[in-house]
Amino acid sequence: MDLGLTGKICLVTGSTAGIGFEVAGRLREEGAHVVSTGRRDDGPGELHVAADLTQRGEPERVVAAAAERFDRIDCLVNNVGGTDIRKLAELTDDDWQRSFELNLMSAVRATHAALPHMRPGSSIVNVSSTAAKRPSSGMPDYSVMKAALLSYSRLVADLYARDRIRCNAVTPGPTATDAWLGEGGLADQQGDRDTVLARVAAGRPLGRLAEPGEIADVIVFLLSERASYVTGAAWSADGGTVPIII
Repeated sequence: MDLGLTGKICLVTGSTAGIGFEVAGRLREEGAHVVSTGRRDDGPGELHVAADLTQRGEPERVVAAAAERFDRIDCLVNNVGGTDIRKLAELTDDDWQRSFELNLMSAVRATHAALPHMRPGSSIVNVSSTAAKRPSSGMPDYSVMKAALLSYSRLVADLYARDRIRCNAVTPGPTATDAWLGEGGLADQQGDRDTVLARVAAGRPLGRLAEPGEIADVIVFLLSERASYVTGAAWSADGGTVPIII
């Protein structure tokens, strides 16, 4: 199936590892020009801009570099984000602020900067979480910020539909990336790694964590011309974890 992404200019944040890395790879396979960004010096994009998107001005700098190189932006994937296991009662104001900058404002700033460079037919995908739909007691700040990202996605979709710019969100469940599997990651923070991962997998109706490529496939589809009538949606990619509320 031709996804119609050949020659598209695609900016993917948080693309030096995990889901973002897989998205960048699939976009390049489809013939897109990829701009990658992350804190690491190297990335999978044709153009890579090292940046810490929690810092004011950095999302704008990345977008400006992409627009200067390619003169436009056709696709934006706001993927950067992360959390640690914490209790609601123990969160400080600084904890909330850091999560706000990482999980929400990085996407808000990148989107605001990118929209003037987007043409009719462009697309935005924001990577949220199942925790946005069913808050996680172990990730309280993350849950709140990812829920806000869903609201922001719908707002952008409504406001820019007349310009034929689409905006959707994806809500992955636990995914087999370094965030969960790495040393000191989310599994280690909750006890014995193998025991925690087995418990988390058993909590999904499909009985396992997602592979990052499985989430990337959904994101790339939503960016593509094959999803040209999809906007304002929040696509669950969670192995059946969060039920649909009717």
